Amino acid sequence: HRMGDVEDRKRSAEEEKEDAETSSSEKVEEGSSEKKKARKEDDGPLPAGWEKRMSRSKGRVYFFNLFTGTTQWEKPMDPAERPKNHDIAEVQCMHLLVKHAGSRRPASWRSDHITRSKDDARNILNGYAKEINEQSCLAEKRAKFRALVKEFSDCSSASKGGDLGFFNRKTMQPPFTKASFALDIDQMSDIVDTDSGLHLIWRLA
Repeated sequence: HRMGDVEDRKRSAEEEKEDAETSSSEKVEEGSSEKKKARKEDDGPLPAGWEKRMSRSKGRVYFFNLFTGTTQWEKPMDPAERPKNHDIAEVQCMHLLVKHAGSRRPASWRSDHITRSKDDARNILNGYAKEINEQSCLAEKRAKFRALVKEFSDCSSASKGGDLGFFNRKTMQPPFTKASFALDIDQMSDIVDTDSGLHLIWRLA
């Protein structure tokens, strides 16, 4: 009986081994077929305005929007849309900056240590935007924007009425650039959030 038990155990161990080898080979085949499928999905022409690139850190393909500079992992199905004013190389803007405790450098010419919350900064800017929009004509709105900048902006450009001069698409932080280039001349932005703080932007040229 003992010999029979040993042989039975040997047989069951061999059967388990075979089952394990079979399931692992099936997994390998499944994995390779999934990789082939993923490669197949990555192959083929891309819609206009997109470029395929390789992420060094992730070791996988991603897709780059040539017009906006944004990226995504999923293969795009539609052509990239050209952003508004895509053909403009430079813009000139003035801005009103309100910093908060979470700003990259929570200090300014107005205050050595800024402690207000981001929500408070947003409420302050909403108040300024309301004051500007209450003016009766465009010239008065522009003048009001400049006056508020000179008195309240946390940027050193306040002394120049917030005028940043001309800048291209690579000069400023991406959210600021995106908002600035989307504006028409003499149009004011909604509140823009960057590492520096919260801004209202007015395009001059």
